[in-house]
Amino acid sequence: MAMITDVLRRPTGYSGVWGWVTTVDHKRIGVLYGVTAFIFFLVGGIEALLLRLQLAGPDGTVLTAAAYNQIMTMHGTTMIFLVVMPLSAAFFNVVIPLMIGARDVAFPRLNAFSYWVFLTGALLLHMSFLVGGPPDAGWFGYANLTEKPFSESGIDFWVLGLQVLGISSMAAAFNFLVTIINMRAPGMSLMRMPLFVWMTMITSFLLVTAFPVLTVGMMLLLFDRLFGTHFYAPAGGGDPVLWQQYFWLFGHPEVYILILPAMGIVSEVLPTFSRKPLFGYRVVVYSGIVIGFLGWMVWSHHMFTVGLGAVVNAVFASTTFLIAVPTGVKIFNWIATLWGGAIQLKAPLYFALGFIAMFIIGGLSGVMHASVPVDTQHQDTYFVVAHFHYVLFGGSIFGLFAGIYYWFPKVTGRLLHDGIGKLHFWLMLLGFNLTFGPMHFLGVAGMPRRIYTYPEEMGWAFWNLVETFGAFMIAASMLVFLFNFFRSLRQGEEAGNDPWDARTLEWSIPSPPPIYNFATIPTVHSRDPWWEEKEKRRGAPVPVAGGSNGEPHQDEGHGIHMPSPSYWPIVVALGLGVMAGGLLVFASVNLISGLIVTLGGGLVAIIGIFGWSLEPASAGPEHG
Repeated sequence: MAMITDVLRRPTGYSGVWGWVTTVDHKRIGVLYGVTAFIFFLVGGIEALLLRLQLAGPDGTVLTAAAYNQIMTMHGTTMIFLVVMPLSAAFFNVVIPLMIGARDVAFPRLNAFSYWVFLTGALLLHMSFLVGGPPDAGWFGYANLTEKPFSESGIDFWVLGLQVLGISSMAAAFNFLVTIINMRAPGMSLMRMPLFVWMTMITSFLLVTAFPVLTVGMMLLLFDRLFGTHFYAPAGGGDPVLWQQYFWLFGHPEVYILILPAMGIVSEVLPTFSRKPLFGYRVVVYSGIVIGFLGWMVWSHHMFTVGLGAVVNAVFASTTFLIAVPTGVKIFNWIATLWGGAIQLKAPLYFALGFIAMFIIGGLSGVMHASVPVDTQHQDTYFVVAHFHYVLFGGSIFGLFAGIYYWFPKVTGRLLHDGIGKLHFWLMLLGFNLTFGPMHFLGVAGMPRRIYTYPEEMGWAFWNLVETFGAFMIAASMLVFLFNFFRSLRQGEEAGNDPWDARTLEWSIPSPPPIYNFATIPTVHSRDPWWEEKEKRRGAPVPVAGGSNGEPHQDEGHGIHMPSPSYWPIVVALGLGVMAGGLLVFASVNLISGLIVTLGGGLVAIIGIFGWSLEPASAGPEHG
């Protein structure tokens, strides 16, 4: 963190660790999200390696059945809620205000609050390793596996941790919706917004509508576990399928919450490195909107084998086939953007191309599963695991790495080494396909998912060994990336303001950006405003300082009011964490102790909210 501080200096306010704790600067909060999410990425990766070691050969003894279930549950939960979502949030924080020509997000303290609540929920979830053991019912938490007779206290940590994480996601989503709708630079109409901004807005709409569904489902589960209700328990008149309806009604919009940001990143990287505007901009925008809408109409394709009936299955098969259309439209537009372009084969483009190729494979297997007979055959086999990872690793993770290589120089002022980045790409691509490609073969051969061992006579050993080798190759690629990251922070090539000759407004200001982003708010006249500005300069040179591109002199920024640092967001987040801890005490100790802890946490949260509301929005001009 000290090295990151060196390249992201705040000119005023608190310094050192306290400066990071109290920061409300969207760029610093983005760094906090990114570093935290990557740490959990390493944790989730270690969990995945343990799973693969257990399955590398028949009759494995690396993990017990109980430990396998726990590690599998934590791996899935970590990768979805603590890695892909917060990595996307890191890009939202760092990039969105810069792309729309704003000095900050709409609610800077709410932004800080969303990060600290995210960290609180993540730590609460992982505290289960220290108290009673982690959850063991799978990242999907199917009833009745989550009911009291079948699971220990780890499920309570899982439920409450995800509830806290939901508060973080909702706060961030509302913040970015208001920021994008209200704070765009003059002239930046909706149809002039960068594609990444569009995908962020659609993702935020999905977040604020999907997470309440999961919240309701988990509240009912919490009542079952803490107060003896029977919403999901058949013995008391409940219905386990009700949980599946809640979970997948959230879960399929969640798939697009995970993939749309990566689609937005790729839509920014491809035009820059093909030296062409994005082909079919409006069509790509509309296809993103259609994906967001249809994402609500496909959830029951996860339930074709539950027994909902032929009519319901037919309806959801049709909508699942239909949602492939806007996704395919995006792929054709990306390929058309590359066609005939002056391609520059830099590391960000490698990862963007990897995203397209792997996502096509995942999409094709997804279309296969829209067919009820095919899905019935593949259900609960490793074929589904392969599809899932080709979409969310081959898609989301490759796309997010494209964004890391693309915007790293904007955040730090230094370039990641391109040659090492390409080595990272090829190792990750080869390792990924060795890990998840053979799962298609094993799934067709009948290997069930969620099993912790298998007998030798099943004939699955060879491909499982190949998958384990591929998983360690992915791990090696992450070590290469970490070496590149820390090397570049210390001695990477200085990037300048615009190392890629890019299109959008964030490249018109210094790298790293000043605290106030733009000394003069730019005026936008096209979809590619920075390309347009540079073209004007080539024809008729214009002054740099305070020009329409918003690039400031070194001594500009006088009198700009920016939000002052605040510790109240972390106080409120701490109070919420203690309240959730009180419910855990109630579940495992007794009512009185739990009530005392919950009320104590509520009091801390109320004090934090009160102090937050009385704190001045700004301490005055910070740059005069």
